[in-house]
Amino acid sequence: MAQNAKNLIGLVGVPLVMVLGNSMLIPVLPTMKTEMKLTSLQSSLLITAFSIAAGIVIPFAGYLSDRFGRKIVIILSLALYGLGGLVAGLAALWIDQPYMAIMGGRVLQGIGAAGTAPIAMALVGDLFDGASESRALGLLETSNGMGKVLSPIIGSLLALISWYMVFLAFPMICGVVLLMFLFLTKEKKQEKKPLPVKQYMHSIAQVFKQHGKWLVPAFFIGSICLFTLFGVLFYLSDLLEEKYKIDGVIKGFFLAIPLLVMSIAAYVTGIIIKKKLKLMRLFVIIGMFLLATSYVLASFVQGAYILIGILVIGSVGTGMILPCLNSMIVGAVQKTERGMITSLYSGVRFIGVAIGPPIFTWLLGISRTVMFLSIAGLSLVFAVVAIFFLKPKQVEQQGQGTKDSETKAWRQLSEVLGIEPETVHEEQRERAIERYGFDPNELVKRVLSGKKEKEKQ
Repeated sequence: MAQNAKNLIGLVGVPLVMVLGNSMLIPVLPTMKTEMKLTSLQSSLLITAFSIAAGIVIPFAGYLSDRFGRKIVIILSLALYGLGGLVAGLAALWIDQPYMAIMGGRVLQGIGAAGTAPIAMALVGDLFDGASESRALGLLETSNGMGKVLSPIIGSLLALISWYMVFLAFPMICGVVLLMFLFLTKEKKQEKKPLPVKQYMHSIAQVFKQHGKWLVPAFFIGSICLFTLFGVLFYLSDLLEEKYKIDGVIKGFFLAIPLLVMSIAAYVTGIIIKKKLKLMRLFVIIGMFLLATSYVLASFVQGAYILIGILVIGSVGTGMILPCLNSMIVGAVQKTERGMITSLYSGVRFIGVAIGPPIFTWLLGISRTVMFLSIAGLSLVFAVVAIFFLKPKQVEQQGQGTKDSETKAWRQLSEVLGIEPETVHEEQRERAIERYGFDPNELVKRVLSGKKEKEKQ
């Protein structure tokens, strides 16, 4: 088996583990609340503890992976992730009042999660180039999407054994993923020395100085998408079990519907937008308006099934937004800056996940209508913000003399940023090289040019 294939097999489980951290718990939270005699706020903090820890540590994990290597950070992170699950599961088994010990386990899991998916994406950038890099990232994204859809179902199945089995499953899952990654994925030696901390922070400041006008709104929009998604899932899980008495695997399937729609929408969006920056921006704006519309309509609906149907509209919006933001943020900064910026973006998104359930609980305490209209208003505000401020620009090139050199530099930059689509000629050339090992048209041109030079002589 080729090493690239082994690298992919070893990496593909890493983003899956990160997704399972919260989504697998969502359907089990009402049962946990009953078993441990918790309030809604206390049960929501089981999501928050994980996400806050991950959000804070992600930027540091990115820097540590630059300094000490990606592989060692991922290995230690997976081990810590599994250990956190073991702590939480054993606390539920052995302690009469296990809530605080479980919270400690969740914090450990969050710290571990910080070094999984974001670092795996950076490692893909180290190991693959060009089209193979895109395919590898696509496979990781597919794994992420499958995790989102399957995690509520897996959580519900585990809860049939016992509510704390969801925690004890993490050491087993992490162990399998860790062994696959350890033995199959080979890391390349770092050619460049990592930046000192002071220079690292200065680089981040420079990026925000140059791109902050649109980068900050992009960060907030991504965070809002996950804030509303996990807040709604938390609310739905509680609603289905307490009001409609829908529990177990059936509830898991219901919770998986919005996540499945979001994953499909994200996949289709990725195909449509390709490298078109203006289209990405348009999709983000439309997605935010869909979110707002979904939550306004939800405030008038009472039935659970109709509510899920309406919330699917918001899932489509989220699926449109997230791939576009990923492409914008990755594409509009230099390759050397991508690690730190994507780590910060992942951290901000996790903060959104963290505050979703407790804020939804607080708003629901006022009224259901207030809850939905509040998040609809927030989505609408940032839809308007996107219209006026979400305008990423390509990095300007300086010191270009002629128009030809300027055009060449523009094309090179466009390829790096992933904005300008390839021409038909370039696509044909790549297909010919892939099929024959060379470009026949280019060979003919060289032969003809050689004949012309001989005739001149």
